[in-house]
Amino acid sequence: MQADDYRARFASNVQRLRRDAGLSQEALADRAGLHRTELSLLETQRREPRLRTIVDLARGLDVPAAVLLEGIE
Repeated sequence: MQADDYRARFASNVQRLRRDAGLSQEALADRAGLHRTELSLLETQRREPRLRTIVDLARGLDVPAAVLLEGIE
């Protein structure tokens, strides 16, 4: 799997979980302690997430961090 594929899968997982939770980008960013711009960059695959960001997003979505990495092998 290429780096672009990892970013695409991660972005897709974040978007799906955020929408399923009924959250806007701004609401999720607030819950995760991130800036909305950073979340937007992650969801549009223009930024690769750091481990801390993955953990913060997982907490904001109330899911295990592994859920954000599903489909990445």
